[in-house]
Amino acid sequence: MDLRIFTEPQQGADYETLLRVARTAEDLGYDGFFRSDHYLKMGDADGLPGPTDAWITLAGLARETSRIRLGTLMTAATFRLPGVLAIQVAQVDRMSGGRIELGLGAGWYAAEHTAYGIPFPAAKFGRLEEQLAIVTGLWRTKPGETFDFDGRHYQLKDSPALPKPAQERVPVIVGGMGAQRTPELAARFADEFNLPFASVADSATQITRVREAATAHGRAPDSLVYSNALVACVGRNDAEVGRRAAAIGRDVAELRENGLAGSPAEVVEKIGRYAETGSTRIYLQILDLDDLEHVALIADQVMPQLS
Repeated sequence: MDLRIFTEPQQGADYETLLRVARTAEDLGYDGFFRSDHYLKMGDADGLPGPTDAWITLAGLARETSRIRLGTLMTAATFRLPGVLAIQVAQVDRMSGGRIELGLGAGWYAAEHTAYGIPFPAAKFGRLEEQLAIVTGLWRTKPGETFDFDGRHYQLKDSPALPKPAQERVPVIVGGMGAQRTPELAARFADEFNLPFASVADSATQITRVREAATAHGRAPDSLVYSNALVACVGRNDAEVGRRAAAIGRDVAELRENGLAGSPAEVVEKIGRYAETGSTRIYLQILDLDDLEHVALIADQVMPQLS
């Protein structure tokens, strides 16, 4: 079971904070450092000092880390034109030496679009499908050839499809709990399918749907990685768990039910239940980015038991 760190910088984190967390995660042996792609805080957080752009942040981290995988959960298709996104991700992949992964979603948070003047179209899922086709198509186009696309939302003509990423194939992550279109998009375009904040039972159901969709598209179901994103709140004892839950404004009982909360032994046991669904990767949502001892505790007492 791979463990990755997943952050929500729009809640209040500057680049220096993210760099500290990413370097700590790298030093402690985590497989990846991922971040959300949002421009507006959610809930009661003050959001200070303000949002950081996901791909600008990842470009910086690409030059200031050396091993850890880097990416988004999820880049919003509403934020960027697909041709521009393909260029950005390819460039950051080259800057990292081939360590980038692209999580791409439809976009859902209307308020951040209103706040920053970003169009929020009604047909978001159709745009996501076309973006996935364009981004992956541009990367697949051989040097010296051109790429064309004539869709409802986007049209490309005689694109040189440059630059190319450092990796032969940048892993693409699709996620969500939709019963039909989401599994189909994963089967067609994704290297990984991610389940955001889903229960064990719901994860099992959705993974089954994606596996069936892969088979229907003539693809081996095991060619996809299946992963979960879950809030982490781990402590050596109940008092430490309670302190960490209070710091992020959450209830311990709720976190035990819906996330990965409790002692290292409790968390290992629950991760095992996710593994039984077919999930092989966990993105640990760390909400208190100043609590690096939390990241270290999980690496010391949870990670070794998941080998």
